[in-house]
Amino acid sequence: MKAGYVLSAVSLSVLLAAAAGPASAADDKLEQLKEQGFARIAIANEPPFTAVGADGKVSGAAPDVARVIFEKLGVKEVVASISEYGAMIPGLQAGRHDAITAGLFMKPERCNAVAYSEPILCDAEAFALKKGNPLKLTSYKDIADNPDAKIGAPGGGTEEKLALEAGVPRDRVIVVPDGQSGIKMLQDGRIDVYSLPVLSIHDLMAKAKDPNLETVAPVVNAPVYCDGAAFRKQDVALRDAFDVELKKLKESGEFAKIIEPYGFSAKAAMSTSRDKLCAAAK
Repeated sequence: MKAGYVLSAVSLSVLLAAAAGPASAADDKLEQLKEQGFARIAIANEPPFTAVGADGKVSGAAPDVARVIFEKLGVKEVVASISEYGAMIPGLQAGRHDAITAGLFMKPERCNAVAYSEPILCDAEAFALKKGNPLKLTSYKDIADNPDAKIGAPGGGTEEKLALEAGVPRDRVIVVPDGQSGIKMLQDGRIDVYSLPVLSIHDLMAKAKDPNLETVAPVVNAPVYCDGAAFRKQDVALRDAFDVELKKLKESGEFAKIIEPYGFSAKAAMSTSRDKLCAAAK
């Protein structure tokens, strides 16, 4: 009986979309999310962008913004799954996620592959290193120029890409699954530097409380990035609806109240736009 109901609902949806035209068909995604009562979001476990507590509760600046906006759109819950950055967009395109809310910074290939919202979180890059910075690493080029230096970075993430673009050989760019592993690898001497956004490194260092480590921030000659929620290209109507509520959050001051306790600047996100960031990335 339940299967029949789903089939008839889908059939009706298809008929209505065909009758109403492409715009109505594009709106179906939001209606689908409202009906199922939740949106599936891809996240990383990288505070303060995203975080998963011991009880499984998802928090962090990006999911918190998404949760509020989806509620305003009539979608009651967000259900998060942890993913490596390099797997997020393929997972989105394959339909395993409805959106990515994970500090996924706007990059040329990403702007071409997904429909980004307007900017939400902005940050620079940082290094965690041994105390005294014995190899004198302040830029990705410094790592490339030192044949003994190994860098740890998230697989498919911005930091991995920056290191490779700076000329660090593939065998000296070590993929790290999560922040805690990165700090442990640094402490054990398996890598010489661990790179993440400034706020993420600061969070990890505060938790590690290791006097033998220090931070370089921001990384010399590394760009400042902004992320946005990412949607499939065919779900641009959902993205546009998300943007409408995001704009309202920014104008009301509620946006600042959500992200600034995590250390992010609302002003930074409001000082630029998706069009500027994607154009600059190219």
